[in-house]
Amino acid sequence: MKFVDSFPAKNSLISCDVDSERTLYPYVTGTSVIGIKYKDGVLLAADMGGSYGSTLRYKSVARLKAVGKHSLIGASGEISDFQEILHYLDELILHDNMWDDGNSLGPKEVHNYLTRMMYNRRNKFNPLWNSLVLGGVKNGQKYLGTVSMIGVHYEDNHVATGYGNHLSRPILRDEWHENLSFEDGVKLLEKCMRVLLYRDRSAVNKLQIAKITEEEITISQPYALKTFWNFSAFQNPTAGAEGSW
Repeated sequence: MKFVDSFPAKNSLISCDVDSERTLYPYVTGTSVIGIKYKDGVLLAADMGGSYGSTLRYKSVARLKAVGKHSLIGASGEISDFQEILHYLDELILHDNMWDDGNSLGPKEVHNYLTRMMYNRRNKFNPLWNSLVLGGVKNGQKYLGTVSMIGVHYEDNHVATGYGNHLSRPILRDEWHENLSFEDGVKLLEKCMRVLLYRDRSAVNKLQIAKITEEEITISQPYALKTFWNFSAFQNPTAGAEGSW
């Protein structure tokens, strides 16, 4: 929700307003993002749902974006705040390119920038309501990290935001290994996304998977997963719950 504060100008006999917009509460939000390292690079996955409050209103919201030559970003949370973050990143990459020194920002540098930006906004009591996943490859080094809306951040071989941090991380801990092929990595991400589709009311069966290697960045066209809804627990979800809250 956007809120506009108006403040009178100081030391002025003429009244004028200065508008300051900030997000007081998430308005249109996206759910989980999952990232993993694989043998040749990094994979990110996110669905395309945008929830208007508790209503799944939008179903074509892209939440995976390339950042410069070496990085990919995915975001959960408020969509308009994610657009603001992308604006900051565009300025960062443009400023870096203007140096024209033959070097470019890698994923570690972009991740560090994001952690400080999120923590700075939190300290101003004007946070960006997002959890971010940042992955990339530079000079043969794979990088994957995450940062929350208050600046909490870490690196790992697999990360997730939202419900994915609770429902997909156990699967990743059991099945991930450092020599995953691209095909096996996609299958693992699809398995996680299928579990989230079954369990997360904000998830939709329309997703994208992004790949980054030393040579290229690729974001897939949206597609749907094959699902199975005849599990016994789905047929009678209240079985065994009689007499309880």
